[in-house]
Amino acid sequence: MRILIANDDGYLAQGLVALVEACRGLGDIDVIAPEQNASGMSNSLTLGRPLSVFAARGGPSDGFRVVNGTPSDCVHVAMTGLLEHRPDLVLSGINNGENMGDDTLYSGTVAAAMEGFLFGVPAIAFSIQHKGWAHIAAAARAARRVVEAAITHPSFGQPGAAPWLLNVNFPSRPDADALPWATTRLGRRHASEPVIVQKNPRGEPIYWIGPAGDAREAGAGTDFHAVANGRVSITPLQVDLTDHANLGGWAARLGQE
Repeated sequence: MRILIANDDGYLAQGLVALVEACRGLGDIDVIAPEQNASGMSNSLTLGRPLSVFAARGGPSDGFRVVNGTPSDCVHVAMTGLLEHRPDLVLSGINNGENMGDDTLYSGTVAAAMEGFLFGVPAIAFSIQHKGWAHIAAAARAARRVVEAAITHPSFGQPGAAPWLLNVNFPSRPDADALPWATTRLGRRHASEPVIVQKNPRGEPIYWIGPAGDAREAGAGTDFHAVANGRVSITPLQVDLTDHANLGGWAARLGQE
């Protein structure tokens, strides 16, 4: 099996290194990650300039291939010419902080996995609850368990099998690899906090995006609820944003048959 691993925190991130090490032995691994932290890039592709790729040398990231672009760039370039072979599985993460609820719309971690899914390859995005890399080793062991469960299913790798996309969030706990799993839906957050206004050295105003809002829909069955109650949240995702329930209503409003 061939596994492509990317992330959005950059090729030096502890979460990426931990995920790669945890997946050793599952197949041939290619690591292609952004040169810089690219959190919040969502599904953006770099179209206004060419991309460069180089191999990291030394340290725990030795041999990783590095792209001066976005998480989606990394997987897109890999799938469309950088790799000589098509991967059987795309993994992304482990992200430095949770990606739950509305976060998935902005997340570069989820976007990298989604890019693989868009190319017809099964994909999993991994994130840990709190920033700072505490208990990342336990989360990496838990990630391997999830990967093993996914790839040992009889349908995996079968001709004509539909690809799937999973968003996985681990509680920041030393026993993350022993926690039960919960199949969840995305919760919802309140609107983000206000922007933070400062001044640059010339006295001109500058604006920092404010913190994400607190969870407002976090009841049983959501990813927020699962992680808060000591479970690994596994959310199957889809890409279709069509409002199917209101197609007929909009057709009537617009005077269509």
